[in-house]
Amino acid sequence: MKQVLITGAAGRIGTVLRTRLRDEFRLRLTDINPIQDLQPDEEFIHLDLADTEGMEAAMQGIDTVVHLGGIPDESEFSRILQANIAGTYNVFEAARKAGVQRVIFASSIHAVGFYPRSETIDSSVMQRPDTLYGVSKAFGENLARLYFDKHGVESVCIRICSFEDRPQDLRHLSTWLSYDDAVRLFRRCILAETVDFSILYGVSDNERSWFINSDAERLGYEPRDNAEAYAAEISECDLQNAADDPLEELLMGGPFVAREYGKGHRL
Repeated sequence: MKQVLITGAAGRIGTVLRTRLRDEFRLRLTDINPIQDLQPDEEFIHLDLADTEGMEAAMQGIDTVVHLGGIPDESEFSRILQANIAGTYNVFEAARKAGVQRVIFASSIHAVGFYPRSETIDSSVMQRPDTLYGVSKAFGENLARLYFDKHGVESVCIRICSFEDRPQDLRHLSTWLSYDDAVRLFRRCILAETVDFSILYGVSDNERSWFINSDAERLGYEPRDNAEAYAAEISECDLQNAADDPLEELLMGGPFVAREYGKGHRL
């Protein structure tokens, strides 16, 4: 049974993953927030990503790290710098020192959020972050590339799209990642015989998807959910409002793009 460390385990994605994967893997969980429903077979360590000694200790005996910890939204640069940039470096460096085989890094669609929705993109496109948050995810992807090339630490960077129980708006019909498919994806990234350095899109099998996800297919990911099943539930009002906001509707990053959109910008 593989020993898996999940950082940010008290968050939304971490909570779903640990409850679905704990019967298959030995889980060691870290977070700065407590976990209220900790089970007897789960090991929890209260840990800040800035605690380098604590992080190195938590890595001992671990086969795979699922790195979810950090600021999950746009924020002040000082917070992004400490948690998402320095914190991600601390995770990779601690993994290297402990001889961890693989790191699964929770990247984001916001690392490529300035691509037009009229395009279909794969994992080889140039990064086009839409926020400081997106920049931090682009940094993590490049760090993962370095640690694979220089130190042999395998990495999967999952550009998580819209992780929701069900699609909430028009954009989600292209970007939805269901809870069940998220578990399937992370499970395959843990179990795959080899991943080298890979970038995947964390997205379900959506009919309107903007992504070519060949690296995920190579690892054996077979999504089963399709946001189109909920299309009829997206109200006519939502569709009209979406059409009236060209900034959010032109680019993949949606509202993240609109927050920082400059008057002089051109697609």
